[in-house]
Parts: sequence; structure tokens; C-alpha cells
Amino acid sequence: MKAALLIDESAFAKKGEASAGVARQWNGRLGKVENSQVGVFAALAKETAVSLIDARLYLPECWLNDTARLDAVEVPASARVAQSKVELAREMIFGARRHGVRFGHVAFDAVYGSAGWLLRELDDEGIPFMGEVRCDQHLFLQDPTPSVPRRTSPMGRPPSLLRTEARAITVSDWLKAQPASAWRRIVLRGGEKGLITIEALSARVWLWDGQEDHARRWHLFMRREIDRPDTVKFALSNAKADTSLHQLASMQAARFWIEHAFREAKDCLGMAQYQVRKWNGWHHHMALVMLAMSFLLKEQLAHRVAVKDLTLSDLVFAIDALLPHRAHDPDSVAELIAERHQRRQSARDSAYRKQNAALLNPSAE
Repeated sequence: MKAALLIDESAFAKKGEASAGVARQWNGRLGKVENSQVGVFAALAKETAVSLIDARLYLPECWLNDTARLDAVEVPASARVAQSKVELAREMIFGARRHGVRFGHVAFDAVYGSAGWLLRELDDEGIPFMGEVRCDQHLFLQDPTPSVPRRTSPMGRPPSLLRTEARAITVSDWLKAQPASAWRRIVLRGGEKGLITIEALSARVWLWDGQEDHARRWHLFMRREIDRPDTVKFALSNAKADTSLHQLASMQAARFWIEHAFREAKDCLGMAQYQVRKWNGWHHHMALVMLAMSFLLKEQLAHRVAVKDLTLSDLVFAIDALLPHRAHDPDSVAELIAERHQRRQSARDSAYRKQNAALLNPSAE
């Protein structure tokens, strides 16, 4: 299994207006528009191992024409241009490739997947992607074979724009036409609360932007949770034509790990606990967080045979407990971590027993 390069954004709530890039914008952690800084991040994940590897601070439009404000936080001249979050993501994807980062595919949510130009550019460069899209994404069920219409009258200018007679539909309209039996149940992996199981379906469809001389044939992938069948995620992928439904599901599910990385970075590594205002200060802080995460991941992988369930949180706890001013010794720290693992395993076993009982006797729910 190859690693996945994951793209997502994360917001940091701020009180004042002096920090670089701060503005009223969507804060996913708070679930509302709030005074925040927003960064676009890249993470590399393979199986359950993940680390953040790149970050860009998003500069809202309201900052671009305020030279005094830009000077105050020392935004470099190269960054004083309008760049969307999607353009920042593109920089990181191609930067990772240029620097030799090895990954099997890129995955991102609908903020980035709905930017058709990004999907087409990745496709042109031979970079496999799994990009979520919105429910109003248009597609074709047959090749639209765009062409310039024949001239039908000697009057006026001859036709020059590409047209198609095929009818486009939205992904939500396509879903409505699918029978309930089309969904397939897939077990993604084991989790802390039991097996993670979803329902999924896919189809090969065509996408045309209205300008290219040909349509692109990609996978349409849909996922829904077992307990929330009305909540569906839609995605497009340029994976090979013979890619299985299970493989597509795994590609889409990889996005979980960047959310996991954010949670660990904020809970254990102080990712959101900074008091810097300047442009370089923000990037320096994120660089230190990413270095710490990479170091801890290296230690986690080095000891995973001896300590199977070792987590980043365990390692942070151990480092803190073994600092010179602490009273713990290595043996007592190992015992404390073993106790943590025992409690975690007990909770996991209990969750699996409940899940198995529910499967054996669904009427009891």
C-alpha cells in the first residue's frame, strides 16, 4: 500500500486583528464564521502512520490592498498576491512531488475537489487523486464527444465554440436513480470502537468543462455511513479504470488521517497554542510542530514491534515524565504506559463485543 498525500485546512481562532491573515472566515473547529487565521496543510499517511509535512498561511483578500498592515506583520513580497486555498494546495502537491515525496494518490475535500482546473491539471501530470465534490457537480453518463457544430447558414460568423448534444446531470440526480441494492457494504479497518464499515457505490462517468476538445472519464465514488444513510459524500477519481470499489473506498477514507493529525498536533504538540503575529512567526511555529510530529512518528514506528499500541500521546507523556525535573524513572513510565494501553484495550474489546452482539441480534437495538 502506497502513502497518500492529504490536503486540508485548519483554522485558529484569534481575538485581535493584528495577526497575519486574520479575518472573519469559516472556522471548522468552531463550526461557524469567526475571527481566525486559516492555514492549508499537507500530510503524508500510510496505514495508521501520519505526519503533517507542509503548511501555508492563507491571506484573505481584505489584506492584499492594505500595505501598512502587510508591512506590520512582514509579509514577503512573494506572498502579497491573491492566492486561493486551492492554489496553495496546488503549490504543496507539486512541491512535494518536486522534492521527491513518494505517494500513491492525493486526497482532499470538496473545497479543492470542486476546482475542476486542479483535477484536470493533476490528471495531465499523471497524479492520481480522490477529490470530494458537491452534490451539484455535473457529469455525463456517456461520452459527450464535444465538437464545433456545422455551419447551417451563410449569414453571420461560422460556429467556433464546442458543443455537445449529450445531457449533463448532477451527481445527486444520478444517485436518486440508483436502486438500494446498488450499495455495497465495505469494512475499511478496525477502529477503537469496532470495525469501521461503510456503504459505497461507484460508476465510470465523463466530465467535460465546456472548453476542452475531449471529456475526461473518471470514477464517480459515493460513500455513506451505516447509521446515517441520508448523508452521502461524493467524490471523483482518475484512478485506473480497473480500480476496485474497495480500493476507491480506501483512497477516500485516507482523508480521516489528516483530521487525526490535526487533532494530535493540537492536543499534544501545541499547534494552536501560539502568540505570534508575524508571517514568519506563524510558519516557524508550524515548522516546529511538523518536526516534532515527524520525530515522534519515527519513534513510534521504531518501537511498534515491542509496544504495539504506542501512540503519539504516549510518547509525549513519556518525554514529559522523564524530563530532569520529573520524579519518574523509565521503568515506572513504562508501567504507566502499559496501564494506559490496558485501559484502551479493555474499552476496545467492549466496543467490539457490543458491535458483534448488535450484528447477531439486530432487533435488540
